[in-house]
Amino acid sequence: MTHIPPPAEELRLLDAELWQLDARRAQLLARRAWLVAHLHPPRQAPSHQPASPGPGPETSAPGVQNLLLLLGGVLLTIAAMAFTLVSWGHMGIAGRALVLGTVTAVALAAPVPLLRRGLRSTAESVAGLGIALTVLDAYALHEVALTDADGTAYAAFASAVLALLWTGYGLGLGAVTAEQPAAEPTGRPRPAGLRLPLPFALVAAQLPLPLWAIAASAGTYGVAAALLVTAGFDTAVVLLRTTAARSVRVTAAVGAYGMGGGGVLAAGWLSWTAAGPGAAARAAALLVLAAATALVAAWRLAKPETRAGHALAGGVLLVAAFGAVLSVALPGGWAVPAHLACGVALLAAIRDPLPEPVQRGLAWAAGSVQALALLWTVPLVAVALLGPVGWVERPWSGVPSDARAAVTVHAPWPPYPAQALLVLVAVAGVLALVVRNATWRPRALTGALVLACAAAVALPSALELPYLAGLSVLGTLTAAAAFTSRSLTTTLLSLIGSLNLAFLSLASQTATLAVLSALTVLFAAASWRPRVAPFTAPAAFVYATALACATGAAAGWQPQYTALLVLVVPAVAALLAARLGGSPATVPVEATGAAAGLLAVQLSVTDVPMLALVLALCGVITAGTAVRAERRPVGYTAAALFLLAAWVRLAAWDVTTPEAYTLPVTVPALLVGALRRRRDPGASSWTAYGPGLAATLVPSLVATWGDQHGTRPLLLGAAALLVTLLGARHRLRALLVLGGSVLVLDAVHELAPYLVQVADALPRWVPPALAGLLLLALGATYEQRIRDVRRVREVLGRMN
Repeated sequence: MTHIPPPAEELRLLDAELWQLDARRAQLLARRAWLVAHLHPPRQAPSHQPASPGPGPETSAPGVQNLLLLLGGVLLTIAAMAFTLVSWGHMGIAGRALVLGTVTAVALAAPVPLLRRGLRSTAESVAGLGIALTVLDAYALHEVALTDADGTAYAAFASAVLALLWTGYGLGLGAVTAEQPAAEPTGRPRPAGLRLPLPFALVAAQLPLPLWAIAASAGTYGVAAALLVTAGFDTAVVLLRTTAARSVRVTAAVGAYGMGGGGVLAAGWLSWTAAGPGAAARAAALLVLAAATALVAAWRLAKPETRAGHALAGGVLLVAAFGAVLSVALPGGWAVPAHLACGVALLAAIRDPLPEPVQRGLAWAAGSVQALALLWTVPLVAVALLGPVGWVERPWSGVPSDARAAVTVHAPWPPYPAQALLVLVAVAGVLALVVRNATWRPRALTGALVLACAAAVALPSALELPYLAGLSVLGTLTAAAAFTSRSLTTTLLSLIGSLNLAFLSLASQTATLAVLSALTVLFAAASWRPRVAPFTAPAAFVYATALACATGAAAGWQPQYTALLVLVVPAVAALLAARLGGSPATVPVEATGAAAGLLAVQLSVTDVPMLALVLALCGVITAGTAVRAERRPVGYTAAALFLLAAWVRLAAWDVTTPEAYTLPVTVPALLVGALRRRRDPGASSWTAYGPGLAATLVPSLVATWGDQHGTRPLLLGAAALLVTLLGARHRLRALLVLGGSVLVLDAVHELAPYLVQVADALPRWVPPALAGLLLLALGATYEQRIRDVRRVREVLGRMN
């Protein structure tokens, strides 16, 4: 039976259950609120500014403000100019002065209250208008009260006064600004003064000295001096006013470079055109002034690279100054050596008390002077090196009178050869003795060696030594470079010297044979050193090839017979390459031998039987090379050479039978294909036998169709039948297709006359009748196929 508690107990139980339900519901609601907040976080509106419905402004408010102020100032300046230039004559003297003076005073005084109110941009605009009005005041003063004054002198005086006035005005406004708080309301530091007056004062300060020099008719010297002094003033502003505004320093720097550049150009022109020691000394003084300005700037500037650049400019200007003085005192042709001497002397000024950037810049200046001096010697060295190439056009035409005549076959001789040699030797000595830096020392020694060799090459022609003496000097130099070469540079110098010597020897037959023989032996002996063998060994074979050609020409041989002598070079190269093995010189030696073989083929191309012999000998040499394991692929080249030799020989014998040319290709190709099939049973028959069979069957078939005799078709049919049977026996597709196709075409060729006779014997109605029967048969077959397709479709429909 179900126990029913008393009412009081039942009420207590119900209250307890309801309390538990309320607690569980509160727990579930709290959990639900957390999940909703986690899955859908509330989006916060941006706090910096409300979202705008349209696109934002394209420019800032200060930009708009500055543009409006600039336009306003420009328009007021234009209006003032128009008033001064156009409407000036409608007023009296007092009225004119009163108007311009009042407007100028107001424009110059207005920035003061504007600055105190914090309206800096407006003050800048009004100050610019006041500065422009002062220029108009100066113009008006000249037009009204000082009309008799010289225009240039007055412009110089006015620019000086305006420069002082604007400087004081800018400094005064700076004092007004200093009374204001050090920072703007935005927190940024407040700039001192206005930006316009002091830069305009610097611009005006560029004019007084040059204009005074022009007004005083001081000539080019006076104008150049004025420009350089003005540049020195600008440099002082840049160096001393380190705390000035950036606009001031930039304006001063632009003025220094502009005025200094103009002054240097003028001084350089005066130095170049100086006719005597006095003129050269005055020009040198100007250059020394410019150099001093540049060196002071190099000493005081902050950035190392900028200091080095100014020191470079100062060093070059010093060399130009003292070099010009020496050039005037020396005879003609000594200008470049004089400047070079000054450049070398500049190296002595590089001492420890000088800052490192200044030392580096002076070293660059000395190097630049030496480089320019070397450019002056290029014509001499170029004629000495490239001049002998002209003997290629007229070899063995006679011994020249001296070494200079030997190098000037087609080129003129440059002037001042002795001075150019002195420059080469001097720069080489400087590089060898002065440069001590561990990084630059090896490069300097290399440069010194190159310059010394260039001087040695040009020495015989510069001194006009006898022809044989010049050859001896160059030969000794080449031999010394070849036997003492320890670097790539020395080896290249020996090769270049040998080429120059070889071309120079072309003037005489005896000299050519002797020089080529000596060069061949020289580089062959030098090739025993493994480091230089990749360069000297090919050179030896090149000169040996040239010696073979020269020997044949000296003996009066025809080119095709000289080719046999040239073939000795590739034969020796192949033997030497086999001995070298994996040496780095192997490939260069083989390449040189191959080039000599091609030359032999070219020499023998005019004589067909001799060409066949040369090709066969090249094939023998190539086959010998292919014996080596690492050169087995060269065997294909040997086979091609043998084939070409056979074809050329057959052509020489006037053999026109195509099988004579194709069977030598087919037989080796089939043997190679059989060997490949034996090693790789999966190889395709088309790859193994197709090329070999097609090489003979296709040309023979083509010849058969034009052959009037029955022997070739019979033999071709027998061969095609044999190929087809072999293909059927071994199930080879290439043999079946090629043999069967050729057999059918050969049979058609044999039956063609009889088919023509049968066609002529038939009545004229037979061909149309046969064509109609063929079309009916095709139509019936087509109809039967359509009926079968419909039947299959009906069966499939019933199945569904």
